[in-house]
Amino acid sequence: MFVASLVYCAWSYLVPWGTAAPFRAWAISADVILLTIFALHHSVFAREPVQAIVLRFVPRPLLRSSYVWTASILLMLVCGFWITVGGTLYAATGIRIWLHAVFQLAGAGLIARAVATIDPLDLAGIRPSRSTGGLQVGGPYRLVRHPLYLGWVMVTFGAATMTGDRLLFAIVTALYLMIAVPFEERSLVRSFGEEYRRYQRAVRWRIVPFIY
Repeated sequence: MFVASLVYCAWSYLVPWGTAAPFRAWAISADVILLTIFALHHSVFAREPVQAIVLRFVPRPLLRSSYVWTASILLMLVCGFWITVGGTLYAATGIRIWLHAVFQLAGAGLIARAVATIDPLDLAGIRPSRSTGGLQVGGPYRLVRHPLYLGWVMVTFGAATMTGDRLLFAIVTALYLMIAVPFEERSLVRSFGEEYRRYQRAVRWRIVPFIY
């Protein structure tokens, strides 16, 4: 389900959301609501009081899996119920197409490097984490504190043809990440204490170098 949701999202971004269509401003609010529901699940489920409630109904070893199942279903619903916004901001031609492709591939590579530091089966909720609990500070984590999110921004904003649907998806998900990161880092400070504070001082930028 985890893989299927990612494939469905990628197909939605590449095919239907990349197709030229008349602009419909009213569709923006409906799609933003869909993305907000998806984002709220991520934020709310991460809170310890909510997890304590979920644990009344779900065994602890399945807590991560339950989170992933729910997130996967919500992502598929976002893509399935997405209302076409339409419109085209720009359509690159010639060598610009290849430059956009390189930029997006670099983002995908950054995501892969960041995920490589995590057990993929743990990330998918298939098996409990076998992590030793150490803080990741090497590789892409020397560039920004959240390289996976930087890769996501590069992929979603790097399209050679930027339709209204792709732009809306990129903007709303990027805003969610910007809002969520401070809360995530508070949890990391609680988990790692001074070690994470030193890392914050050493790596200044959260997602985008020299910007945020």
